Amino acid sequence: MDKIRIGIIGGSGLYQMPELQNVRESVVDTPFGKPSDAFIIGDLEDVTVAFLPRHGRGHNILPTELPFRANIYAMKLLGIDYILSVSAVGSLQEQYAPTDFFIPDQFFDRTRARARESTFFGDGIVGHITFSHPVCEELGDILEKSCGTVEHLKVHRGGTYICMEGPAFSTKAESNVYRSWGMDVIGMTNLQEAKLAREAEIAYATLALVTDYDCWHEDHDSVSIDMVVEYLTKNVRNAQLVLKEAVKLVDAKETPNPFEGATASAIFTRPENWPEETAKKLDAIIGKYR
Repeated sequence: MDKIRIGIIGGSGLYQMPELQNVRESVVDTPFGKPSDAFIIGDLEDVTVAFLPRHGRGHNILPTELPFRANIYAMKLLGIDYILSVSAVGSLQEQYAPTDFFIPDQFFDRTRARARESTFFGDGIVGHITFSHPVCEELGDILEKSCGTVEHLKVHRGGTYICMEGPAFSTKAESNVYRSWGMDVIGMTNLQEAKLAREAEIAYATLALVTDYDCWHEDHDSVSIDMVVEYLTKNVRNAQLVLKEAVKLVDAKETPNPFEGATASAIFTRPENWPEETAKKLDAIIGKYR
């Protein structure tokens, strides 16, 4: 299988990339089951990328049902070094208006561990990845620069994405508490992707598309699917244009993936104590450290 360096995960509303040329599908099997969908492989501005619709092309997978480990492990098997993730989010602060773009540099976890696949480790191999800076600053720079090429697009760089469990949206009390904590936007998916990407030594960054003011705003006191879809539709084309530019910049980047080797110091269990079945399952990530 040819190595593909750049992966794109499309969230709500972003199920395809119309500019892709030479499109073909790739079904990737992983030790963690099937990814959300087949990967759509194609050339974007003469750069080969792998696109994965996070919730499936029919949007039939809940955030809590997403096969996070399979999605990221499949990216690793494809040879991907960089993931650009696109997600719909709610705004928790006045300055982030619907249709704005937001590039977070921090995450805050409000999910339930038993319901979410957040690590590849376990089953006899213990690992504790460093995660103080959960996104790739270099990719964030590229996304910000790419947003500047789209006319009338307002982008905000830096801040915290709080990841909630879902699938219900926040209560007003929850929304106001998150605001009081200084959280900036709220979503349901990106934290697990970022953690797993780090364990897989893949650089990761989020392009968040603001669709609503959650439910705290006096003029927008409830979030409806109709509202989200309306603003998503306006955002999606801009997101496609941003990604088109970002892919060119990532491909032209002269510096290496900054997270290559990140897992080497995270593994606490000595290789001679690794259970064979677990080591085989994690081979794409930790096999080189045996």
